[in-house]
Amino acid sequence: MKCQFTLTVTEGKRLIAKGIASLPEVRRALEEGMILLKGGTTVSALSEELCGRPLRISGRITPRGAVSSGSASVEEAHSLLLRKGVPEKADGRLAEIGREMGPEDVAVCGANLVDREGCAAMMAGRDLCGEPGSVIPALEAEGVLCIVAAGLEKFSPFSVRESCHFAGRKASSWAMGMAVGLVPVPGRVFSEMEALASLGAARCMLVGRGGLSGAEGASTFVVEGEKERLKEILTLIRSLKGAEESGAPASLTECHHCGPNRATHLACVYGHGARL
Repeated sequence: MKCQFTLTVTEGKRLIAKGIASLPEVRRALEEGMILLKGGTTVSALSEELCGRPLRISGRITPRGAVSSGSASVEEAHSLLLRKGVPEKADGRLAEIGREMGPEDVAVCGANLVDREGCAAMMAGRDLCGEPGSVIPALEAEGVLCIVAAGLEKFSPFSVRESCHFAGRKASSWAMGMAVGLVPVPGRVFSEMEALASLGAARCMLVGRGGLSGAEGASTFVVEGEKERLKEILTLIRSLKGAEESGAPASLTECHHCGPNRATHLACVYGHGARL
């Protein structure tokens, strides 16, 4: 039996969160070990799934470019640690936490770009990649299971390695928002395709991308499997329709000017740092 459905980008993020939350390794780490969640809207959706708490969203891409949060006073964690299911703020302690983690633990991070070889990278708008960008990419070297939660809208036909070489935070003299570099993020890329497989689809195929009237960036899928399992998947898909973006509410507003805490944001045309 085959069924077809379409998911917007935001709905896809919620599906990815449910797929990751269903993984045996994640369920085990939730009960017995540690799960480190690095802020982003997809990972925030996972945080809501695992412990009911959204994450603080920092950088994001909007029609104005690569911008940051408009609020500097959000108390929610940007990076969150679940230690045997109990949440604790990880901001400012990532290196310390990383030293504790091992093969029974899980780290989940988003990405801004994924290529066809499965290589992923995230944008860095702060010097030396900020705290997450300098710690998260090293966790796989410690044997930690690293999952890169990235929707299909992040997939690129070009090499992430080449994109990393070409970009550079200090390389751009003019930027819509902050100039960014790219930091490679090693790990298992987990998109809507992997989510559908983990939730019981025997086979899944992407048959369309994009749309209009709110479906810009959407993905259209055909899934195949046993009737009863597909019924369960379609019940889930219906529950996701109209899903809202995940994130601590105050942090979802974007910056419109650069304040004192934006000193590390370079070349921003809105902050009068552009040079052209």
